[in-house]
Amino acid sequence: MARAVWVTSDFLKDNAYAKSLGNILIVETIDYSSPSLGRDLKESLRSSGFAVLRNQPIAPERVSELYLAWAEFFATDDKFSYLFEPSRQDGYFPLYSENAKSTATKDLKEFFHVYSDARLPPNLEVETRKIFGALLDLGTELLELLEKELPKRVARLFSIPMSDMLRGSEQNLLRVVHYPPIDNPEIGAMRAAPHEDINLITLLLPGSRSGLQALDADGQWHDVPHDPGTITINTGDMLSMASDHYFPSTTHRVVNPRPEENVSRYSMPMFLHPRPEVLLRSNMTANAYRLQRLEEIGLAG
Repeated sequence: MARAVWVTSDFLKDNAYAKSLGNILIVETIDYSSPSLGRDLKESLRSSGFAVLRNQPIAPERVSELYLAWAEFFATDDKFSYLFEPSRQDGYFPLYSENAKSTATKDLKEFFHVYSDARLPPNLEVETRKIFGALLDLGTELLELLEKELPKRVARLFSIPMSDMLRGSEQNLLRVVHYPPIDNPEIGAMRAAPHEDINLITLLLPGSRSGLQALDADGQWHDVPHDPGTITINTGDMLSMASDHYFPSTTHRVVNPRPEENVSRYSMPMFLHPRPEVLLRSNMTANAYRLQRLEEIGLAG
């Protein structure tokens, strides 16, 4: 199997052995406090569509405590009083709600969509909204740094700067996901079948368990780390489209656990979306593309 190499930017630049390796997925572990953060982020996303951010501002204890609180929510029938509204796409989505693009089999997960104005259980509202805001601020900052590193020919492709695409957007989405233990799944069913994200970039807080994998250009799958205190960043289809594929939108999945590890898994990806009217290319707005993809994954209203 191909090897995934998760490295620091200095290791990648200065280590001849790393440069000589073949059939690997290079994903840089970049430092939030580094003066070269924007450049390092661009190089990793350009190479693999992924990056791992360390020393980031959201403490791992906050993430763990929020997972515990949401685990209690998913364990009760109260969740059904927050069933999603198709027109708004917020609220609780039961098991078997979503499938990957071009895949009919439904994923083995339930989840809750949190937008800026979403209804939330009272005991979860304050901290969930704080995490939402912190991730939105971080994502906006990262896009501002990223756009400063773009070659002029790529920067000219964007209808407006990347960070401006987010300003005033109500489409930014925090998804709280519960992958329950698996009992006799349908053949081919996975916790999350191979897919690409719809949005500009995704900020993924560490999952409570392993299982996330990314696909390299040679068709090999690699485990993505879920180390406490890090955030995984990946490129979505909208950024790939707007940059004319300068940034790849890398396929990823969540695999089913081994029998001895068949317990619940929780994750919280933050999907950063442009305002609906933003042009991704001359004939495609962000809203038109979003609606197209929601139809493909079974979530359209």
